Amino acid sequence: MLNTENSFGKITLSENYITQIVRHTVCECSGIAYVETDNKFRSTVSAITHGRLFKRRGVAIRKDNNGLIIDIHIKVTYGTDIQSATGNIISSVSDVIKQTIGIKISSINVFVDDMNG
Repeated sequence: MLNTENSFGKITLSENYITQIVRHTVCECSGIAYVETDNKFRSTVSAITHGRLFKRRGVAIRKDNNGLIIDIHIKVTYGTDIQSATGNIISSVSDVIKQTIGIKISSINVFVDDMNG
């Protein structure tokens, strides 16, 4: 859960809500085949083994003193300019999170895990 406050009062947002906003935004970017998924089994095993058996995939959201840290794992289509695509993702996600939620972002990390041939 993520708590924030504005002039109207306190707001509590679930991590799932923010994750869905990020996934939707990333899927609208060109050259992105899809955002990797992270199922409950893989998440649990990853947490227990500290990432030795399975690495976390999908969208991971953490909070630090400076704001949100968002990790995004994607699959791109063949021929995509990766630097341009990841820059577009970072810019789009940052803008959408600031506009819809109003929470400061510390960093957005994009990991290209696979390519669609």
